[in-house]
Amino acid sequence: MRGLTRAQAGAGGPAPVRVVHLGLGAFFRAHQAWYTHVANTADGTEPAGIAAFTGRRPDAARPLADQDGLYHLLVRDRDGDRTELVTSLSGAYDGADAKLRDGALADPAVGTVTLTITEAGYLRAADGAPDLADPRLAGDVERLRAGDSAVSTAPGRLLSGLAARRAADAGPLAVVPCDNLVDNGATIARVLTGVADAVDADLAAWVRANVSFVSTTIDRITPATTPEDREVVASLSGFSDQAPVVTEPFTEWVLAGDFPAGRPAWEHAGARFVDDVRPFEQRKLWLLNGAHSLLAYAGPTRGHETVAEAIGDPVCRGWVDAWWDAAARHLALDAADIAKYRADLLERFANPRIRHALAQIAMDGSQKLPIRVLPVLTRERADGVLPEGGVVALAGWLAHLRDGTRVRDPRAEELAGLAGGPVDDVVPRVLAVLDPALADDAELVAGVRRTLTELTG
Repeated sequence: MRGLTRAQAGAGGPAPVRVVHLGLGAFFRAHQAWYTHVANTADGTEPAGIAAFTGRRPDAARPLADQDGLYHLLVRDRDGDRTELVTSLSGAYDGADAKLRDGALADPAVGTVTLTITEAGYLRAADGAPDLADPRLAGDVERLRAGDSAVSTAPGRLLSGLAARRAADAGPLAVVPCDNLVDNGATIARVLTGVADAVDADLAAWVRANVSFVSTTIDRITPATTPEDREVVASLSGFSDQAPVVTEPFTEWVLAGDFPAGRPAWEHAGARFVDDVRPFEQRKLWLLNGAHSLLAYAGPTRGHETVAEAIGDPVCRGWVDAWWDAAARHLALDAADIAKYRADLLERFANPRIRHALAQIAMDGSQKLPIRVLPVLTRERADGVLPEGGVVALAGWLAHLRDGTRVRDPRAEELAGLAGGPVDDVVPRVLAVLDPALADDAELVAGVRRTLTELTG
């Protein structure tokens, strides 16, 4: 079995770095890196390489660095598997390497920074501003004030690199967040400029004048890679790939914003550039991600471990249909578009070749539910409707917290304390964590109590 290197694969040398990415992980490699790879193959385009830096897992860079940045996508369709070699990574690095990270961001040839740092990585307070009381972010602010680039948070690392870019007079660039947040461009703009204000007024003014923030919506299901998946990749490709990524055939990327220093020709891979991503963002967050969260929390109460198992259960399917009916009433898209998207989602969810673990989706519920479920729920309640799907999602989350064995959430310790005890007491106090108004809604609280009891027996 051949080792995966550029020489062995005949892939040629790495492309010049034009993009820096923070948050090296599987989704980035199935999505943004793949779009850049496809763009690089289009006639008449200048190849763009990516320098990618890890976030929470520094070890994620090692196998990729050993493979010269190469890896395979294992694309799983109902009809079988295929592999695709992705060549757009020009370097994979530990995000804690401040010298390399800041040097890459200070390079005038780099015009774009993409981010996949998860919802929790933005470290926002309840009002959306940076949570400067968080000791991690407060520590980074102090280090940046002192000129120390050994920062640990994603906002701190990005700002450190921008400070280096300013010092190098390297010109403007675009920041492109690719996380499931409402208006994610404005979200990272508020966080980053807020941290910059706390560090240095002149740096903050430079960021406001030289950095554009692009809003995006992104979509491609990317389950965790297993040892068995690596064996399949080796069998199909003939290479011993230590860092393959499993994904589905479907992919979507919609972007709105300015790129003052250029960008890869992502449209050649199917990316759409629009004036406003919000209708597409809501469609994806409410229909796909909302249904995912519903299944992730309520599905295990019926013994399911994957999305495909859960959507194949008529009871879970009924919950999802009810949720989609509710969400569709509040989407600013035509009925035909919504109907097609729902049909596509059913096909994707039921794909038996994609083992999308519910436990993986269930992570960070306190961050995800406010943007995936609450917008529809609150609109339905304003119309006097108690939406079945929304109630099941909240009750499932409470069941997940009360079980306690798989809870991974930035507020896990707090939630564990709130979720214990009699159901009558637990429901309002946990719902208040998401939004105090939920705990004051007597009909909603009663519906969640009743459904939680039904789910947990």
